[in-house]
Amino acid sequence: MAAVLMLVMLSGLTVAWADTPANCSWSQVAGLWEIHVGQGGNDNRLKCSGFSPVEVFQLNLLFPDVVLDEDGNKGFWTMIYNQGFEMVINQRKYFAFSSYIQEGGVYKSFCNTTFAGWSHDLLGNDWSCYYGIQLKSGVSDVDPVTTRLMPQVDQKWTDRNDTAFVKAINSAQRSWKAVTYPESHGSNMASMATFPQSYPSPVAMDEATRIAISHLPKEFDWRNVNGQNFVPEVREQGDGCGSCYAQVTATALESRIQIMTNNTLKVTMSPQDIVSCCEYSQGCLGGFPYLTAKYAQDFGMVEERCNPYHGHATPCMPYHADCRRYYAEDYHYIGGYYGASNEGLMMLELVKNGPITAGFQVYDDFRHYSSGIYIHTGLQNGWNPWKVTDHVAVFIGYGVDATSGEKYWIGQNTWGTDWGELGYFKIRRGTNEVNIESIGVAMTPIVPMP
Repeated sequence: MAAVLMLVMLSGLTVAWADTPANCSWSQVAGLWEIHVGQGGNDNRLKCSGFSPVEVFQLNLLFPDVVLDEDGNKGFWTMIYNQGFEMVINQRKYFAFSSYIQEGGVYKSFCNTTFAGWSHDLLGNDWSCYYGIQLKSGVSDVDPVTTRLMPQVDQKWTDRNDTAFVKAINSAQRSWKAVTYPESHGSNMASMATFPQSYPSPVAMDEATRIAISHLPKEFDWRNVNGQNFVPEVREQGDGCGSCYAQVTATALESRIQIMTNNTLKVTMSPQDIVSCCEYSQGCLGGFPYLTAKYAQDFGMVEERCNPYHGHATPCMPYHADCRRYYAEDYHYIGGYYGASNEGLMMLELVKNGPITAGFQVYDDFRHYSSGIYIHTGLQNGWNPWKVTDHVAVFIGYGVDATSGEKYWIGQNTWGTDWGELGYFKIRRGTNEVNIESIGVAMTPIVPMP
């Protein structure tokens, strides 16, 4: 086992990308870690390939989100999906992906080691490389986690036999309407995660949250707040790039800037900047809103004019001097850490601060959504079977259906205005429909000086 772990560590001393095949749970990551840190004093252009540690110390990761150092100083930590974890302690941040190796068509995750990651102070300065080795696990089983490669399926939409499938959807329920879409309206929907992901169950809503949401309006929509629209236009990610995670980060940042400035500042961010330049994501193969919000804090995002969307991966090139960067002051999972979200906390965050992003599982009936409140039917297109994948959207409001009394979220999708309700959709609220209430993410922009 020691030889295997050494192989994993050595293979990890390069820049890592997400989403990765790593598949680690909270219980496997929690425990006592030995942190090996390289030379500091670098900026955010630091590449962590083959660095030599100059400092070693221990950190203890405890339930649910507490990290302690050897002197008893307390900090914060969170899992980032099943991919890795971030720690904040002693005025520094540490982020790394969990280790894995590939053996043929199988990936083995080593949840007790990390690839090389990045550390910096809370102001985004003094960067260094680090990696972690777990000394004592929160669970007794530290054997590698095996993940098999998911079969490759053509994920472009086809109208072959879609008519029969749509008819079956509409016959099975009355909550929403399905339609066929032309093949030219196809979309690569494996856009948040290429590998199987895990979703935590929403936490139970406490009494304080219940009281707080009782004072919220019954319906809310950021497209119409006192007659003002604070929501940017619907984006279209296109067929060739699974970039929804980048699209929604751009939209959420834009919208919150508009809210914070009462619509006096409207900017259009560049999703391509994330696709091409974010070392925390995997370009057109997927990524996660928490990490792209982290990118907005660590590196800032540029406007669309500086890097227009191409619909495919492009090299990261230097920007002109007049390309201003827009930063996030804060980013967090709703509820504070991964696994702490629920309907009430999402509602409070949305109304108080602006649109949020949330990941959810997409089944092949969802692509045919046209109107109404989406509830997964359980049906599958037998002719054109399509794998369940992970997607993310911006959620701009919520409401209650006047006829049925069904509660719903209002989401802005990234498949253009020809899909759904002019690019928007409603989805059942309060039941964690397709895991929609599991992993909400929010961020706070820094409004630039004029």
